[in-house]
Amino acid sequence: MTKTMCDGVVRDMTSEEQTEYDNLLKTIADESFGEELKYLRNKRNKLLLDCDWIELANAPLTSDKKVKWQTYRTNLRNLTNGLDTVDKVLAKEFPTKP
Repeated sequence: MTKTMCDGVVRDMTSEEQTEYDNLLKTIADESFGEELKYLRNKRNKLLLDCDWIELANAPLTSDKKVKWQTYRTNLRNLTNGLDTVDKVLAKEFPTKP
């Protein structure tokens, strides 16, 4: 049980207070996760836009380089797979450009 202070006295929270406190912590965690994921997606989307040129028919790439760029783009698109906590989002590393 979580402790609280009321009128200078430390006591255990009631079950109602604990439920409200737990719900508040979950709301904060959900909002943080959403914001961090949004930031990650925005950065990822910019990196994808920056290399859209490789898909052009006249892109000056060897077939080997094109495969490397396509793999990079796939890794970028898959970056958010399996992310379900703020810690996982913050720990995610972006792939290196070819």
